Amino acid sequence: MGAVYGPGMRDSSRLTRRAALGLTAAALPLSAAASLSTAAPASAAAAIGGERLIRHGIQVKGASGLPKKLTARAWVLADGESGEVLAAYDAHRRLPPASTLKMLFADTVLGKFERAARHKVTAADLADIPAGSSLVGIRPGITYTVDQLWQGVFLRSGNDAVHVLAHMNGGVPRTVAEMQAKAADLQALDTHVVSPDGFDHEGQLSSAYDLTLFARHGLKDDDFRGYCGTRTADFPAGGKKTFQIQNTDRLLTGAWGLGTYQGLIGVKNGYTSHAGNTFTGAATRGGRTLLVTVMHPSTGSNAVYEETAALLDWGFGEGSSAQAVGLLVDPLSEGGAKAGANPTAAGKPVRAAAGAPGSPAAPSTWRLLEGAAGTVALLGAGAWTLRRRWKAATATGVEGRSTGVDGRRAADEDRRAGDGGQRAGDEGWRAGEDGQRAADEGRQAADEGRRTGGRRRRAAGKGRRRAGGARRGSGEGS
Repeated sequence: MGAVYGPGMRDSSRLTRRAALGLTAAALPLSAAASLSTAAPASAAAAIGGERLIRHGIQVKGASGLPKKLTARAWVLADGESGEVLAAYDAHRRLPPASTLKMLFADTVLGKFERAARHKVTAADLADIPAGSSLVGIRPGITYTVDQLWQGVFLRSGNDAVHVLAHMNGGVPRTVAEMQAKAADLQALDTHVVSPDGFDHEGQLSSAYDLTLFARHGLKDDDFRGYCGTRTADFPAGGKKTFQIQNTDRLLTGAWGLGTYQGLIGVKNGYTSHAGNTFTGAATRGGRTLLVTVMHPSTGSNAVYEETAALLDWGFGEGSSAQAVGLLVDPLSEGGAKAGANPTAAGKPVRAAAGAPGSPAAPSTWRLLEGAAGTVALLGAGAWTLRRRWKAATATGVEGRSTGVDGRRAADEDRRAGDGGQRAGDEGWRAGEDGQRAADEGRQAADEGRRTGGRRRRAAGKGRRRAGGARRGSGEGS
């Protein structure tokens, strides 16, 4: 299915990276080459936003009383202004994002077209929408404004609106490539884009941390902020007819038995059968804005909103004294510090970001190549010396890579064990729920049986009393 959406953005191959490092080591001083070759390939200090954010489990400091009934597989609570992460659980865990990925789509495409611009939809604009998609109801032959198309994206999470805008942008493959480039600029390096709509596709992944980055960046744009906070809108139905569409964010509208959340300003929800429920919400109280992302809670469809609300309540209340356990990094295009290497996730190498403040940044492959190119001109004079240094660096590098491979294997085994435990726990929880429901149904059936038996006994008693009266009446009249 991924081929329909064009090639994904892939890291350079391991062979190319090793070849580049090997070439550079030949032209570097021994101390620099040795430090590169012995550096841990996946250290905790290399995590985007800080070392604590790649740890498993709840991360919080300086505050207590976190909500107890949090079932999500990953979540993040952050200050929208400062970017400080106040609490988190598996912040960089890579999971299917569902329609919350539309925040990245908006970050990428929203500023490209004037809101009043008009577009007549063709059948080709809608030809590649995945079956089973959420739709706002766009039809070929009808002309829509860009403003209306974005309402369809944000309010109804319409994949038809996404694909029309993607075709206006030059096509789905181009839009996917631009979204991946935007994710890289935002330093959302857990994210791999396969389609612009967030629909289930193999390899389409993000994290609670990355989704929070998308939301924070988008909310700085007035149009983004306006769309995600709109509750209802009139949408064209053809001719002069319209129909009303309502935002699917239940904390914003108070639908499905939930009340509206005080101070909520957006942002985006998502659901697929594979991803489950995912939501990023933002609320402002007393001049302070908090962002929360909740991914894949194990309970019903309202749980993603209930857990978001609980985390927001904690952040505005008991958590107001929380100290930062990490940071939402700034985009590279806005002066953000460039990321380093990140641990592998889901068995695949993932580029990630700079570590905790004050940690040394690892030099990039391109920077190393630049140094190598500058040194090549001196090789004729110092070839013998450099050859000796290269051999020493290579020996050190082999040892370092061997240690790194062992570390990666151990980390992968730990992660697989943790994921297996999580899946077993989820299955156990579901089995327990099924058992509880079966027990409840059994008790209800037994109660109904007892009530039915009681009614029958009372009816039989009445019958016996009537029969006795009839016999007495018969004796008196004879």
